[in-house]
Amino acid sequence: MLRFYLNFCDKYESKPELTATFAKFDEKLQSKGQSESQRQQARRAIAIYYRMVGAIQSPAISSSDSPPTKALAASQSVEAITTPLIQADLTRSLPKNLKPSVAEGSPKLTDANWVAVYNQLQAAIQVRDYSNKTWQAYRYWLQQFQTYTQSKDPGLLDMDDVKGFLSHLAVNKQVAASSQNQAFNALLFLFKHVLQKEFTKVEGVVRAKRRPYIPVVLSRSEVDRIIGLLEPPYDLVAKLLYGCGLRLLECLKLRVQDLNFDLQVLTVRDGKGLKDRTLPMPSLLTSELAAQIERVAALHEQDLAANTAGVFLPNALDGKYKNAAKELVWQWLFPAKSLTLVPSTQEYRRWHLHESHVQQALKLAVRRSRIAKRASAHTFRHSFASHLLQAKVDIRTVQELLGHSDLRTTMIYTHTVPRRIIKEAKSRLDL
Repeated sequence: MLRFYLNFCDKYESKPELTATFAKFDEKLQSKGQSESQRQQARRAIAIYYRMVGAIQSPAISSSDSPPTKALAASQSVEAITTPLIQADLTRSLPKNLKPSVAEGSPKLTDANWVAVYNQLQAAIQVRDYSNKTWQAYRYWLQQFQTYTQSKDPGLLDMDDVKGFLSHLAVNKQVAASSQNQAFNALLFLFKHVLQKEFTKVEGVVRAKRRPYIPVVLSRSEVDRIIGLLEPPYDLVAKLLYGCGLRLLECLKLRVQDLNFDLQVLTVRDGKGLKDRTLPMPSLLTSELAAQIERVAALHEQDLAANTAGVFLPNALDGKYKNAAKELVWQWLFPAKSLTLVPSTQEYRRWHLHESHVQQALKLAVRRSRIAKRASAHTFRHSFASHLLQAKVDIRTVQELLGHSDLRTTMIYTHTVPRRIIKEAKSRLDL
């Protein structure tokens, strides 16, 4: 856009250093059918350029003025012509709580305050009932984006900043393709739901290379060896991860009511993507799960005797069902060892077993087993899927058990199963 402006000045013999050229160029854009947003972008680009180079000079400046005086006058001329334009643009494009007041001066190119942006981002995520992990991930990428733009005023952010940041991640940071895609989604959410700006198609961005990924898979004997080195309740957690193909957080968020011993069914509530699904309960774990519920019931009685507020409930169920937090059916299948103080109410509630505790226990067990594989909690899920395919279970069935939305995600496990191909064509009756 700046190149078009300079060509305009050269074509119509206008001097770029004169502030009157701004209005003429804007009229020319309007006559060419340019939209208001495109003209706003042009004004911002020209204003930013002249602020950087300090090239605008007022016609009233005489040659006798000293260089410092000229620079000061040029700066004042820029402020006079650009501040009303940019502030008007900001007023139209930002939410009310992000609009700068006139008293605050013109938007800053660096060191602006982003507190309102973070608050708006968190509120937008909570309104859509996204998980806390989504908020943590988007907050991280917003921090990285803020650092890259040097805390540029949110009202001045545009698609050029997005393109530059994504290319910076691929070229300078050398992040994985999945990380770059996550950053892209975070910025898309920021522009659409917080800044309320148009997020156009991103072109000309250096993309991180997506390398083929084959998950680590344990053999059945290796699974048994690791589980044998785990202490309760971590051994039961690992058995459910492998026996049902659960994600770690899905397993730890199980409640007493999610186990149906009559139908031998286990229900996963609010899995990845807030989706529910049912899984067959391993018959070998029936007695262990029943014993775990007995231990949970005993701990629950202790909590009631201590007059605690019960467990944490999802969403607003605590307000809808006043006594649900103290009912046995809502208790965690794997409760935390200690209570948690809620600062707002000064009540003690019980959370589920923390992920890090399970991960540390598994890491120690893998090290003691001397298995030369990078095994983690998610490796048990990989092993579950691979062993099912190896047992010739239909891949669509495996997809449903894993809770995958796309079959292509499940197909990655076909690379972990030995291929047996019959090259010679035969009749089905001869096979």
